[in-house]
Amino acid sequence: MKPTSAAKQLFFNTVKIDTKTAAGGSGTGTGFSFVYSENGEHYPFIVTNKHVVSNAVETGITFITKKDGKPQLGNGFRLVIDRSLDLWHGHPDEDIDVTVIPLAPLENSLKELGQEVFIQPVSEEIIASHDDLKGLDALEEITFIGYPNGLWDSKNLTPIMRKGYTATPIELDFQGRPIFLIDASVFPGSSGSPVFVFNQGSYVKDGNINLGSRLIFVGIVAEVFVKQDLNDLLEISVPVANKKLVTISNQMIDIGVVFKSTTVIETIKSCINKYEGHRLC
Repeated sequence: MKPTSAAKQLFFNTVKIDTKTAAGGSGTGTGFSFVYSENGEHYPFIVTNKHVVSNAVETGITFITKKDGKPQLGNGFRLVIDRSLDLWHGHPDEDIDVTVIPLAPLENSLKELGQEVFIQPVSEEIIASHDDLKGLDALEEITFIGYPNGLWDSKNLTPIMRKGYTATPIELDFQGRPIFLIDASVFPGSSGSPVFVFNQGSYVKDGNINLGSRLIFVGIVAEVFVKQDLNDLLEISVPVANKKLVTISNQMIDIGVVFKSTTVIETIKSCINKYEGHRLC
């Protein structure tokens, strides 16, 4: 498969993240590539949730390799990031579950190991600004990509694409937080999945039908609502997919929590300011 369409390109946007803890636990989450441009410079990052990597002593990021500029499906490389390197940079607000890692140093490490990887980043053209978010309807179809329950196409090393709908208007800050809810099946391993408004052929805007396609990056999956006991509803971080079989009494109700795309941009700007742009592009 060649990334010749918007839908196909999305399959090369994510990377699979696996983690190991000091206690011997392991898990799986999702990361995605993102390029931010400022003052003529382009800053590539990998984006995920804080809770995916916060307790890890070792983090592995699996990339699809490339040859002659083309993706080599089924041929991957797992780059190990030691916790002691402290390359992750989280959003300055502790309650905003977004973190980033500069991609340029990782690519330099990969080249030193004789590896080139294929990445199709979220580009500046499809990043939703505050005005873009206000222009979206109260009900929008959404698409998100990742590794639910650690599931992926292990033969081709590609992620799983899923669809759903907004459950609250994207332009509103749900309960005063920079989030909105989605009506979609969000499972462990979906943590860090990028969320898009993706329409092919036609879409509705301002009550009018528009012909053509639309792709807008609107946020990152982080949390899920679960039902506990008989009546209580709790909001929890989407747990990373653990390889160990466990019994859980909480029941997910297919309502996911998405941090808005603006929080990703805020995190990246904070990282650029920290390093003053050095070694980031």
